[in-house]
Amino acid sequence: MLIEVTPEAHGVVLDLAYATPDNFTGAAVYKRAACYLHAEALAKLERARDLAAAQGLGLKIFDAFRPAEAQWVLWHHTPNPEFVADPRRGSPHGRGAAVDLTLLDPEGRELDMGTPFDDFSPQAHHARTDVSPEAQRNRALLLGLMSAAGWDFYMNEWWHYQLFDARARFPLLSDSVLPISMMR
Repeated sequence: MLIEVTPEAHGVVLDLAYATPDNFTGAAVYKRAACYLHAEALAKLERARDLAAAQGLGLKIFDAFRPAEAQWVLWHHTPNPEFVADPRRGSPHGRGAAVDLTLLDPEGRELDMGTPFDDFSPQAHHARTDVSPEAQRNRALLLGLMSAAGWDFYMNEWWHYQLFDARARFPLLSDSVLPISMMR
C-alpha cells in the first residue's frame, strides 16, 4: 500500500525533480508532482526525519515511488545500469521502497554533497575522497542517519536509499495503483 508523503503531514521538503524539466532528461517525466512511499518505507523516513531534526537538520526529497512507466522513460533516455535501473528488472523506486533525498541546514539550504542529485559520475558514489572534506562529512552524516533509521544504500548514488531486499519483498507497481495518476 502506498501512502502520499506531504510536507504538511510528514515534515519534509519536496522538490520532485522528475515533475519538472530540471532533471537529467531535460523534460518533466511526471505530469503530476506527487510523492508516495510504501508504509514500511514511510515509517523509516519518519525515523530519519526525527534523527535529522534532533541535529537541527531537515530532509528534502527528490524522488520516491516511481511508476514503472516513468522508469521506462528514464531508461530510454539513459540506458546506463550504473545509474538507471533496467525497467525489465525494476527499481526499488518502482515498488515504493526507495527515496532519493538530501539534508537541509536549519535555514533550509541543501548541505554540500559534492555533486548535485542525479550526477551520473564516479564522484556521486559513496566514500569518494575526491569531493571536499565538507561534502564527505555531509554524505557520511546522511548515510549514518538513514542507516540508523533502517535504510539500505546504493553505493553509486549518495542520495539513494532503499528498504533491504526491496526487489524480493515488494511487487513492481504501475501508475494505475495511484488514486490520481502521476503520468497522465
